Parts: sequence; C-alpha cells; structure tokens
Amino acid sequence: MAGAGLRAVARRWLLCGGHGGPRTASSSPSCPGCGPPGPGAHCPGAPRSAPAQTPAGGADLSAHLWARYQDMRRLVHDLLPPEVCSLLNPAAIYANNEISLRDVEVYGFDYDYTLAQYADALHPEIFSAARDILIEHYKSLLMKIDAFHYVQLGTAYRGLQPVPDEEVIELYGGTQHIPLYQMSGFYGKGPSIKQFMDIFSLPEMALLSCVVDYFLGHSLEFDQAHLYKDVTDAIRDVHVKGLMYQWIEQDMEKYILRGDETFAVLSRLVAHGKQLFLITNSPFSFVDKGMRHMVGPDWRQLFDVVIVQADKPSFFTDRRKPFRKLDEKGSLQWDRITRLEKGKIYRQGNLFDFLRLTEWRGPRVLYFGDHLYSDLADLMLRHGWRTGAIIPELEREIRIINTEQYMHSLTWQQALTGLLERMQTYQDAESRQVLAAWMKERQELRCITKALFNAQFGSIFRTFHNPTYFSRRLVRFSDLYMASLSCLLNYRVDFTFYPRRTPLQHEAPLWMDQLCTGCMKTPFLGDMAHIR
Repeated sequence: MAGAGLRAVARRWLLCGGHGGPRTASSSPSCPGCGPPGPGAHCPGAPRSAPAQTPAGGADLSAHLWARYQDMRRLVHDLLPPEVCSLLNPAAIYANNEISLRDVEVYGFDYDYTLAQYADALHPEIFSAARDILIEHYKSLLMKIDAFHYVQLGTAYRGLQPVPDEEVIELYGGTQHIPLYQMSGFYGKGPSIKQFMDIFSLPEMALLSCVVDYFLGHSLEFDQAHLYKDVTDAIRDVHVKGLMYQWIEQDMEKYILRGDETFAVLSRLVAHGKQLFLITNSPFSFVDKGMRHMVGPDWRQLFDVVIVQADKPSFFTDRRKPFRKLDEKGSLQWDRITRLEKGKIYRQGNLFDFLRLTEWRGPRVLYFGDHLYSDLADLMLRHGWRTGAIIPELEREIRIINTEQYMHSLTWQQALTGLLERMQTYQDAESRQVLAAWMKERQELRCITKALFNAQFGSIFRTFHNPTYFSRRLVRFSDLYMASLSCLLNYRVDFTFYPRRTPLQHEAPLWMDQLCTGCMKTPFLGDMAHIR
C-alpha cells in the first residue's frame, strides 16, 4: 500500500504536470445534471407543483413525496439569506479543547511550516529534484480514508488514473474498510499503509503518482514496495543533501511567507513575560538564516532555549541522546550540559532531559507544530502539554465554505438526506422511483461539494459526511488549530478558547435536516407510525 489517510490534497498542477487547477463542479464528469440549488432548482423528474394532501396510494403517494420535496426547497432557500455566507474567519483559531492562554507560561515552536511558512513554489522544486535523484540512481493506491477507516469511493488513484470503486472494494475483500492492524502505527505508519500528514508530503505524493503512472503506461513490471521505498528515499535525499535548504536560502523573499507576522507574534509574547523555546529537526545554519530574515540578527534573544537537529519524533521518546552545545560557527562542543542557557544553541538531546533541566511541565506549556505525529502526539498524550496545530490548507478551505455555492449545496444535501430518511417508509413502486431520483440527486450534490475543494480528493477534513482520518487525529492530538501562527495576533494573550459543543447523534434536539424537512411544522414521525 503506497499511501492512505491523506492529510494534504495534492495540487492539480503537481499531479498532472501543470495542467490547470481543480475542475469546477459543473465540469466534473462524475457529477452531471445538478448545479447549486436555488429557489427555482429542482431534481430532474420533479413536478413543479403537487398536491399537499395526505396520500392514498400510487400516483397520490408520488405527488405527496414531490410536494414535500418542493416544500423543502422553499424552506432551504428561506433559511439561507445571502448574509449567512462568509460567517467563518480564515484567520481565526479553532478549539478542540478548552484552553486559557492566561494559564500558559511557556510557548514552544517547531520551525518549518510553523515559525517559517513556505510558499507553494517550493513544491515543484522538491518534486523535480527527487525525480532526478530517482532517475540517476504496495496494491500501490493513493486514497482518502475517513475516521472509521473506510475508503471514500471516488478518491482512489493508481498513478494518475482513478481506480473504479468496484476494484477498490475487491482489493479489500469486498469492503471499503481498511483493517486496524494496517493503520495502527502510532506515528502514522502501519505495516502496509503510510499516512501523508503534512505539506512536505505533497511532492512525494505527486512523484509517486507520476512514476506509477509511467510504469503502468509503458507496461513496465515493478515491485510496489521497492518503488515506494525508492521514491521515499529520493524525497529524503532532497532534505539530507540540503537541496531544499539551499533553494530557500538563495531566495528567502520568494519562499518564506509572513515573516513580519512571525516576528510580531514572538515579540508580543516576550513583551507579556512569556518564555519561548524552539525545537526543530532543521540544522542551525538554515534556521539562523531564516530567523535573521524574519526577525533580525538578535533573534536568539527572544528564545530561552533553542534546539536544532532534534530528530523528532524520537526526541520525545529516546532517553539516550544527550544535548550537545554548538559554538557561534555551528561546531559541536564537548561540554557536559547541566543547564540550558538563553542565547545558546543545542543539538539533538531528548525531551526527558529537557523537562529535567527546564522544569517546564504540563498544561502551562503550549507547543505549536505542523505535523500531528512528529510534533504533537507525544507531547499531548504522554506529557500533558497543550498543543496547537498549524494547518495552512485551513485558510483556503474556509474561504470555500464561506461561498454561497457551498452553503446552498451542503444545506440542500442535508435536507434531502433527512427527507430520504423519513420518506423511506413509502415502498410502493411509484414511491421507490421518487426515492431513487432523490438518491441520485444526493450523490450528485456530494460530488459537487467534494469538487469545490479538490476534484480528486475533496476536503482534507471530511469525506462525504464523516470526518477524515486526518480530522480524527487533529481532534485527538491538538487543543487548537489554525492556518498560521499569525492568527495569534487576533487574540489577547489571556484569551480563553471555548470549543463549540458538538452534539452527539442522540443529543441534538434540532438538526439542520430536521429544520429543512419541516419537522417543526409537519409531524413527519406520523409518516412512520405504522412501523411500531
């Protein structure tokens, strides 16, 4: 299995060699015939009007169902005035757990994609270099999985070609479900599945897809495990050989984003008496140049502790690696480390010595990182730190959610689902035809909302209705999540984040589909009374 549980959605230009962005919903071949719903839109085959009286049977039942359908259309339109869109702020911080910044005394940060946000222009550079390395020197599917380990049909790819749903189901023994043992690794690596969890995964996903597509297109035999390892090694070599560091250092204006905002966040925290530390896997020379660009030559004075080449996530679990001090030129010193000094640079080490030397423990520490496993999982689950996830894709997804097309499509989809649930008690031949038409329209709506985010994989946070596997881990491993560190500038340093109460299925007195299907006006349960 080459990859699953997608965290990042590969850009269309990266997957297909630069041929445009995601298709619009109207051009998606899998979603014909159903545009965004409005007051005049209706399912093909639906009558423009129908009697609303209680049905007797046959054609009367069909007319009764279509009358409910039309009533719902009008109600959905009335529920969604134009001003209902754009309610979400892309620069907001979202809470999975209640946390008061007043109680946080120590702030920790990863470097890459946390303190330093990188431009998308970096991805094709990594892709091209890894491709060249691969040239010189499992089932093999890329797919999206939900929180319950089910493959979202329509998101499985072999190379650049979509895999039919029937084939995906056959590959997994007649089911869409991925067994737990294949996904049970704590750091997202099961015995036959790897989860792509961060932005750095985009070039790897794209290269893997392109190479598999080439091999299949030229009828070349290959071992899937060997190919996957070679691609992964090529991507790793881009980092090990320092190529990525060289590109960024040569043109920081091009590749580093929001540097002034990073400086503002750090300065503000220090001004309010907070202690700061940095733990990164990147080398000192690279971090130093980047921080000088964003913050200035005295950047180290903002941090109480700086640790480079930490080798996360083993930094959090391996007690054997000691801290080593670096001099001003980045050379290793031989001193025994008995305390961590402000303004000094340390390499490697381990979290247990870090805790012993700093005494920074528990919920008064808040650490920010972009990788749920390598940065956050151990700190939250084993050490009780508070954690903040940096999810750059969140900004774009929220802007899509705020569009009128998405809001209407999703609300009508929910309403139609509620109508299907309640009207399924009608099982005569005429009614089954109506229900089949609604099911077809519902599937088309699902395809439309998926394509708004990405034609291949949809949103990184949801399958059609369930949270993705990534979303489930995001909730588990982070107290807060946001698009960038600069979102902190929108809140006071003593702000308390309160997560919204998310109703369980049995708790909610009013769901959106109940409102939309007219449950508050019409006793739909009466339609089901004969079942009892």
